Amino acid sequence: MADKDGLKIAKNYSVDVEFANQGSFYVKGANNLDWGMKKHLSNIFSPKSGNTVMFAFDHGYFMGATAGLERLDLVIPELLPHVDCLMGTRGALRSSVAPDNGKAIALRVTSGSSMLNDDLSHEVVAVDIEDAIRMNADCMAVQTFIGAEGQLSSIDNLSRVVNAGMRYSIPTMGVVAVGKDMERTDRFFKLATRIVAEMGVQIIKTYYCDKFEEIVAACPVPIVVAGGKKLPEREALTLAYRSIQGGARGLDMGRNIFQSENGPQMAEAISKIVHEGFTDDLAWEFFQDATKA
Repeated sequence: MADKDGLKIAKNYSVDVEFANQGSFYVKGANNLDWGMKKHLSNIFSPKSGNTVMFAFDHGYFMGATAGLERLDLVIPELLPHVDCLMGTRGALRSSVAPDNGKAIALRVTSGSSMLNDDLSHEVVAVDIEDAIRMNADCMAVQTFIGAEGQLSSIDNLSRVVNAGMRYSIPTMGVVAVGKDMERTDRFFKLATRIVAEMGVQIIKTYYCDKFEEIVAACPVPIVVAGGKKLPEREALTLAYRSIQGGARGLDMGRNIFQSENGPQMAEAISKIVHEGFTDDLAWEFFQDATKA
């Protein structure tokens, strides 16, 4: 048992101070990485804005045919012009996405649970590094379950993927899951994101919450915010705006795009916030005008 007596809660996050080890490369925490890693990261994060819009459509790996994603082959092509990175499984990518799409690829490499299970925290590494290379993945996405029954196995999965990625210069994205027994508080996300970052990932995907700027300051790699459950479009744009204002380097939206009645316009409005500095009010006006056309 770790000796937790006398530990003090962190308070000084210096949120107004820029990350010190930035160097000449614009992606946070990547200055000391090799050329190949930086090339993959520059495919994901725009060199102009430093940010990314990811489109997540990996829900089928544990949810089956999710509403809005019944036909991957029809949904994905119309969204391609408005996103920077596609996050999916190798099966979805190979079967339903044209290889000349010109987008970065975040490849889901862990799996093992389904909606039929009460506990979703037990996964395995389902894609080996050789297939990630064949897929020309720009990063490998690994689900982690800090605080859940499957924490140890998910950290083991993460460490093995990070090790393989370092051998072949492919970044790893640690995905911080939240389950029924895990808090959605700044204290939890500060703990989970820092643990995952110190395991050696190059990107973290997590959720927005109060004091988000402190979570970002304490995390030495870029954070991309998950869209989560479907929200009304206006609320989803506010989530995107607050995330970017809080220091996120992008959004990974799924249901808030593909379950919208105007998915392409929604993706474009999110991109305006992420890359062009739109406020949520301006993005909402843009969305309304675009859907009237």
